[in-house]
Amino acid sequence: MKRPALHWQILIALVLATVTGMIFRGLFGPDPGEGSFCTRAIEISSFVGDLFMQALKMIIVPLIVTSVISGIASLQGVQGFGRLGGKTLGFYALTTLLAVFTGLTVVNLIEPGVKDGVPNEAIRSAFASHAASASEAEHAKVAEAAGRQAGDFLDTFRMMIPPNVFQAATDNGQMLGVIVFSILFAIAMTRLPSEEIRTLRDFFQAGNDVMITLTRWIMAVSPIGVYALMFPVIHANGPEVFWELKAYFITVLVALGIHFGLTLPLILRFLGGIRPADHFRALREALLLAFSTASSSGTLPVTMRCVQENAGVSKRVSSFTLPLGATVNMDGTALYECVAVVFVAQVMGVDMGFTQQFFVVIAALLTSIGVAGVPSASLVAILLILKNSQVPEAETAVVALLAVDRLLDMSRTAVNVFGDSCAAVVIAKSEGDPVYSK
Repeated sequence: MKRPALHWQILIALVLATVTGMIFRGLFGPDPGEGSFCTRAIEISSFVGDLFMQALKMIIVPLIVTSVISGIASLQGVQGFGRLGGKTLGFYALTTLLAVFTGLTVVNLIEPGVKDGVPNEAIRSAFASHAASASEAEHAKVAEAAGRQAGDFLDTFRMMIPPNVFQAATDNGQMLGVIVFSILFAIAMTRLPSEEIRTLRDFFQAGNDVMITLTRWIMAVSPIGVYALMFPVIHANGPEVFWELKAYFITVLVALGIHFGLTLPLILRFLGGIRPADHFRALREALLLAFSTASSSGTLPVTMRCVQENAGVSKRVSSFTLPLGATVNMDGTALYECVAVVFVAQVMGVDMGFTQQFFVVIAALLTSIGVAGVPSASLVAILLILKNSQVPEAETAVVALLAVDRLLDMSRTAVNVFGDSCAAVVIAKSEGDPVYSK
């Protein structure tokens, strides 16, 4: 019997994890107690899921280094790199700006924090209730985020020139320093004699091929990893928590859906001349994995393989656009930050006029660049924007939003990854790659 395609296996794993999680929650409750069968099953599942995520993260740094260096080394010198870099940054700025305005438009139209023209007191009470029942880990996460200052985001620029590139490679998903070092290394390579360039390029190209092979091996067990990651999430959250914050939850999903299903496909069609349906099919595995892991950095190896093998994007384009996108291009995150900030302001009765909402746009654009591609990293940005907008009880509200953050985080990560892939295929088409020519 022929095995289903990998994307179907991942989808089946998602469905099974959802069903199993709900059954266990119904039988044992959300807090089954230490030593119970349910607790042990969750611990085993979490352990397997962590192993899968660590396997993906294990290959990120060598993949970025080998792909960026081999890709830039294959360009026609620094001029080719400058052209590719300009297109990439311009595309990312455009899509992030469109995502931010989409989020602001939707949250102002739906007004999820308002009821009958006044702040929704039921949601405000729910904020306090969720904050009181939140775990110590959630309070600690928000407290850590609250300790950050607006000036801390200048560290993003400091990380671009790391004093120790090996330390930068292990710094919790912050890959900017590794990318900048790889770019500088590749540019310096082009200054060497042709024979030395060829030797180094072949070395890094072979290393990149090895990383792609490792990615295939890891993806062979991805259905097991996806199930193991999703089962504890579904058991812990359940459907009840979404009821009180349903208006906020729906607002975020509608805004993400517009950007994912309308804005980006229109860009594919009119800027790249690419059929959106072809691109959705090519990215199925990467999108499902991004949704399951809530990590754009962890999904990077699979995204690169999908755009190269399924879409026909050359390594020289994908090796530059995708690692950079996984670090600085966060369409879904920027959109989510805008919706979250305006929603909390509505609930707290803070009237945000055009000037303040314009500040939210700028802040979301800048902070989304500095947000690491790991789960819940946007908490810092949301808290900073709320504080600078003089919104009261910001920390209480953010603790409450954590209750529904995981599924929203998964959704916005899929949008982030899809935005990166759209940049790769549109830019590749403009560079003359045979995109979707098969």
